Amino acid sequence: MYEVLKGKDFTDLLKGNVSFVLCIGNTKTAEIPGITVAGANPDLIKFTPPADAELLYYGKCKSIPFPPATPDGKPTPALITYTALRLVKPQLFVVDSGLMIKPKIPYVSINAPVGENIYERDAMSIESVEEAFDYAKIFGREVSKNSDCLMIAESIPAGTTTAGAVLKVLGKEPRVSSSMPENPVEIKMKVIEKAASRVNSEDPLEIIAKVGDPVMIGVLGVALGSEKPVVLAGGTQMAAIANLIKLFEEKFEVNIATTKYIAKDRTADIVGITPEDANVVAVDPLLKNSSKEGLRAYEEGFVKEGVGMGGATLLAYVKGYEDAFLREIEKDYEKIVG
Repeated sequence: MYEVLKGKDFTDLLKGNVSFVLCIGNTKTAEIPGITVAGANPDLIKFTPPADAELLYYGKCKSIPFPPATPDGKPTPALITYTALRLVKPQLFVVDSGLMIKPKIPYVSINAPVGENIYERDAMSIESVEEAFDYAKIFGREVSKNSDCLMIAESIPAGTTTAGAVLKVLGKEPRVSSSMPENPVEIKMKVIEKAASRVNSEDPLEIIAKVGDPVMIGVLGVALGSEKPVVLAGGTQMAAIANLIKLFEEKFEVNIATTKYIAKDRTADIVGITPEDANVVAVDPLLKNSSKEGLRAYEEGFVKEGVGMGGATLLAYVKGYEDAFLREIEKDYEKIVG
């Protein structure tokens, strides 16, 4: 059901009281043609993060009349996360980490700006990054008081491109994943190379301000503020953030829960781009066994990860829902997608 790709098995952390924190935001990098399919059309991309968050609370979206999907109808990974959270019932918190559109749910704001297009200019001002980072650390500290473990997830269209730029600046190969089977590597690398060429700093917040995105601030701050163990639920974006965490706290234990779809992505390298002492676990949601074509598409390389899908699935497995999980996903798929 899951495989340890690197380091040690950290699933015991999930046996206690887990709080699930979803950081959502936008970067105008997503407006570059062909760089993302996180939305049925370009005009809807900005609605993807708030709609993902609404789905987790309501089992439906309110900002748009349908769940976020790829242009040909592959459903958002928030669907799988919703099922896991519905079954496990952890504390759920959503952090506005630089949104264009505010979600119709209760949420916490860290006063982060929307990220700019990193191909054209710096992502954010260093002053706004520092303030949002401080707010995120405070929230991480406070929410961890009533938790045994924080699981932190993200939703931001084009987040793999900004992650690639951060990795490039840090001297790592920007081998990041994509929500498409055919990763638009040429487009991404053009953006990554140009953005990274503007950076002449080893300060993690300055790197984010230059080439990152606002969701990185949220995840980084919540993780570093937490007084309890942290599990980063996501793919190559979390790998980039893990490297930034290590610049702040070398002894911080990095635990990443992702999907097997990220692990087997030949255009990415989740093991190689994570810190040397990171623990990485890849979970199999068994969607290949689904009767629903939209879910089986994940096995073919569509979507792969997002909204903490891998971590939420792992949490459901640890809490005893291994056998029932796919059946419950399909029930929710019928209600939400039709």
